[in-house]
Amino acid sequence: MAEQSPSKVVGEPGLPRWARELLGALTAVAVGIATVAAVASSPRSELLFRDADSLVTTLIVRSLGLGQPQDWALSSVLFLPETAVLAVLSLLGLGVGGTLALAGVVNVFALYGALRVAAGAPGQVRAPIAGALLALGGFAVLAATEHSPSRDALELASLLTTTTYYSATVLGVVLAVGFARRGLDRTRPGAPWPAAVGLALVAAASVLTNPLFAVWATVPIGLVLAVIAVRRRAALWLLAGLVAGSLLGFAGRMPLSHLIANTGAGYFDPSQAPASVEYYGALLAERWNAPWGAASVIAVVVLWGWSVTASVLLARRRELGATLVAACGWVMPLLVVVGALVAGTHAARYLQPAVFAPLLGLVVLPMLLPRSRPVARRVAGPLLAVGATAVALALALAIGMPRLAVAAHTPDADRECVVDWVEQSGRTGAGQFWTVRLPKTHLDDPRGLVQVDHRLRGYAWLVNRDDFAVGEVSFLVLDGQSVAFDLPGDASVEDAELIACGRYTIADFGSQTLPIGPLRS
Repeated sequence: MAEQSPSKVVGEPGLPRWARELLGALTAVAVGIATVAAVASSPRSELLFRDADSLVTTLIVRSLGLGQPQDWALSSVLFLPETAVLAVLSLLGLGVGGTLALAGVVNVFALYGALRVAAGAPGQVRAPIAGALLALGGFAVLAATEHSPSRDALELASLLTTTTYYSATVLGVVLAVGFARRGLDRTRPGAPWPAAVGLALVAAASVLTNPLFAVWATVPIGLVLAVIAVRRRAALWLLAGLVAGSLLGFAGRMPLSHLIANTGAGYFDPSQAPASVEYYGALLAERWNAPWGAASVIAVVVLWGWSVTASVLLARRRELGATLVAACGWVMPLLVVVGALVAGTHAARYLQPAVFAPLLGLVVLPMLLPRSRPVARRVAGPLLAVGATAVALALALAIGMPRLAVAAHTPDADRECVVDWVEQSGRTGAGQFWTVRLPKTHLDDPRGLVQVDHRLRGYAWLVNRDDFAVGEVSFLVLDGQSVAFDLPGDASVEDAELIACGRYTIADFGSQTLPIGPLRS
């Protein structure tokens, strides 16, 4: 069958292209500030600033800054892009909270960049900037409705504002859709080498840091490309680039296997499928009953349905690049959700494509709207664009930034009590995972607190194994989440001097030291 080339779109009148791109980027910055400010000003801030998992990238950056030997015990996710970005942002001296807040804004802005790639090249499609901003606005609205402090809540949009809950993978998936679309949109005959190479590089980097990319992107995008290949042979080159890049990413993980304490293979257990259905069903019911929860669920379902409709309409018009974008908006959620249920998984974060993928339907929406009159676009368009951007930035700077700054630097007297005591003692202590990681992150030298389990064995999970080289500790940090300690020998917490620090308690053994047991993960 003959290949179809997308029709050439005449450039929009009014502002020059560079000015429109700049206005789009500035609007995205404003949306990023507003989104993170909304999340940070809600109970969801617990996940952004204080969650034990969320602090791993900060601990890696701190460890690198101290010149500590790097021997990390990580999950199947290596957090490579997230750590690199956080390391650069930490140079600004904003503190732990300020740096994490800024990283959230950068993530939202990066999502706009990925959506902008998925919206198509200027001059080839209608209103690509508007399409990208529509999708980003939809994301912002969904994220702003999420308020639960729980990492297990079915509140998936706001996870992008963190540095650990697969933010780089989300961006990689959207960017992969964008490269595939650009390859299908190209007007020159022959293989779409630039797009295929870009797609391969994104896939390789994404799988290298998180193999979940293969499930979220390689399989669904590959399936859509395979269908499109019936009509356009260029899709085969893009499919080859996607698969080759994914395989290269898996190969690149082999030399880093010593960093992976859990490959994730144990998460696949089809026998748990009924329990998985029950688990996610309970999360969905909880989300439905939360404030704005029902509205957000309905909105996602509507976006999913629109993606189906848009893919059909665009396929009839033989706009294959845009068809791929719209099709990914409903194929990804379908395959990921069904796959998570069949695999017997029990983690809400695995379902993130169910929220961000349907937003791709908004990317192609301008292509399906009636055209406005040229005179109206020439006169009102530039004025409206400049005015809207100015208002958005003004509101973000005047309202969003102060709220974000307050949330990022909210005093925590209990945490500071522990930090001050540990640093003044000059000794090394220990605590359990959910207890110790927040004060550990805020120490001048995080090695002052070691992560252990309730039997004082080194708990090598999302931590540098070099921390355990100290061999022994002389105090413990406890809180309401700590399991009762079963200490070696005849030692007991009751024999220690107890120092109250609000929600924390420091059990000080003085000159007595407690040996750290064998490592476990």
